[in-house]
Amino acid sequence: MSEPAEIDIHTTAGKLADFRHRVQEATHAGSERAVEKQHAKGKLTARERIALLLDDGSFVELDEFARHRSTNFGLEQNRPYGDGVVSGYGTVDGRPVAVFSQDFTVFGGALGEVYGQKIVKVMDFALKTGCPVIGINDSGGARIQEGVASLGAYGEIFRRNTHASGVIPQISLVVGPCAGGAVYSPAITDFTVMVDQTSHMFITGPDVIKTVTGEDVGFEELGGARTHNTASGVAHHMAGDEKDAIEYIKQLLSYLPSNNLSEPPVFPEEADLAVSGEDRELDALVPDSANQPYDMHTVIEHILDDEEFFETQSLFAPNILTGFGRVEGHPVGIVANQPMQFAGCLDIDASEKAARFVRTCDAFNVPVITFVDVPGFLPGVDQEHTGIIRRGAKLIYAYAEATVPLITVITRKAFGGAYDVMGSKHLGADLNLAWPTAQIAVMGAQGAVNILHRRTIGEAEDPEATRARLIQEYEDTLLNPYVAAERGYVDAVIMPSDTRRHIVRGLRQLRTKRESLPPKKHGNIPL
Repeated sequence: MSEPAEIDIHTTAGKLADFRHRVQEATHAGSERAVEKQHAKGKLTARERIALLLDDGSFVELDEFARHRSTNFGLEQNRPYGDGVVSGYGTVDGRPVAVFSQDFTVFGGALGEVYGQKIVKVMDFALKTGCPVIGINDSGGARIQEGVASLGAYGEIFRRNTHASGVIPQISLVVGPCAGGAVYSPAITDFTVMVDQTSHMFITGPDVIKTVTGEDVGFEELGGARTHNTASGVAHHMAGDEKDAIEYIKQLLSYLPSNNLSEPPVFPEEADLAVSGEDRELDALVPDSANQPYDMHTVIEHILDDEEFFETQSLFAPNILTGFGRVEGHPVGIVANQPMQFAGCLDIDASEKAARFVRTCDAFNVPVITFVDVPGFLPGVDQEHTGIIRRGAKLIYAYAEATVPLITVITRKAFGGAYDVMGSKHLGADLNLAWPTAQIAVMGAQGAVNILHRRTIGEAEDPEATRARLIQEYEDTLLNPYVAAERGYVDAVIMPSDTRRHIVRGLRQLRTKRESLPPKKHGNIPL
């Protein structure tokens, strides 16, 4: 780049003027036309996104003047400062974070060697300083002109993602295309947020799929925000626009610590332990009929401060709920069966969703509260053939290896293996509470009676009356929380209206919990 004729870089004033000119070039690396096209699509620029995310005036840019060194295909004629990604650090609500934001207005955001080095540097910086890293993805993929150097850069990023996993929170915001190998960085991070209609993630694009398989599929159907929030489970939130997405991330950060050696942010607020009229609403929540559903959101909101439940993956596997909240100002993670969807059954998607969430909470010192109303695992040939045994085992693994405080509340059904899997005492729950409506057994009454008394019912003069009597007998004998309580599998049977009070007291006691696992290189989770 030739220097402007009017600047004499041999004088101090000239050097300062030259510096200001270079900063101006770096700040406006993309052409005006490219910026206009970005805005016309309803998208912000890389710097606008950082400005929205970080506290005013807190951003400190790194490698502002970095430029690529490639000479292939005439690239030496176009060497913009920054090389297509803006990186640095700043604060969100006063807490340090590191950030990189891909700039689609420069080379279409395509990743090259220097571009990758900038991302790797800021990730290393975040890991050394123990702060979260937020990656804003808007890229056409690898920079073809730089060849294998681009692929090497992706590999370096993936390795950093892996090493940082469970050490610092990693959050990915996808606000444009994210294709090919680039998708694996968000996939490794803890949370991925996408924007409806503008975000796309896929390994292979529609054109290649059409050529190879003959399938005709559009960008949205293949890898849009709705697809990854409802079908694949790759994303954790679908935002209406970029501002909504950034607000979600800021709120998410408020529940997470800066790193695995620190505690999440706390806003101390001593709870009133007197049972209120609102608490008593829970006493009438569970229907008399075990086959009638109710909304588990109601239970969750009653026990959290200000009834604020910050849900994750709300559109994926809706038969289980995951998310964050606060109890006495302390962050907690929530896992809960949802009777409104598939009767709360666990299936493959629900098991993996909950397992990933429990492990995230455990990595970052967030206690987990589990609400149980589960009739079992979802039956079906498709579930068996696609691996419910192996993939359901992930949830067992997640609870069994967790060392954070674990409190479980059984509100109604807890049948069969699903009882064990959902944060049971046997997997390490510190406090296992049950409502009087809890039904803890191998299976429901009808199934059990049909197995145990098939001959008796078949030989009876009135089979239906006999079946009804035996079902009633089974329900009276086994479908209650007291058999488990007698054995110590349930620590206390409580009134539903007392749930928040018991959770508050339990969490107070468990704040000093210390538990360690046997020394090992790492476990072998059934992936």
